[in-house]
Amino acid sequence: MPPLIPFDEIIHLFSEFQHTAFRLETRRGYASDRQGQRFQAFMQGIAPQPEPDHPWNINVRERAAQGARFSRVRIIDEPPTDGQRFLMAAAAGNIAAGEDIRVLRRSEAERLYLPGFDLWLFDSRILVRLDIDDTDTTLGVEVIEDPAEVLAACRARDAAWRCAVPTAEVWAQVRSSV
Repeated sequence: MPPLIPFDEIIHLFSEFQHTAFRLETRRGYASDRQGQRFQAFMQGIAPQPEPDHPWNINVRERAAQGARFSRVRIIDEPPTDGQRFLMAAAAGNIAAGEDIRVLRRSEAERLYLPGFDLWLFDSRILVRLDIDDTDTTLGVEVIEDPAEVLAACRARDAAWRCAVPTAEVWAQVRSSV
């Protein structure tokens, strides 16, 4: 098992990858979201506003202009948790910056035997596995370059992507039912 390192030590990968950065989100929520003002406002009925000047969105726009692609699949429950609803509501800003964000129902993810952990996959050659505790707090990450583990992540990405639906479609359905 590779050593656990702080997330900050892999930040460079988001600006250095050449072609693709893919995220699989498996959690029902994230502590970092729940602690933020945007989440608290969302829970009071205030929609999260896009943040075009956020460093994440600036990097996504710059990388997309260079031909790189950010994509992610978020696994959601039926019905979605508050954390999952927040992420769908907030996705519009990331999508406007150039990310392709899709959602996949948890029952479908289980049918596809997707991993039960969050990950980033860079250029189909570097796998970053996030170590997240029971309070949904990221404790650190593992950087994995073992070809068998990277290939398994690539297969999971491809299976998830084929079955995932654009966030806006699902969010429109969820929002109208709340």
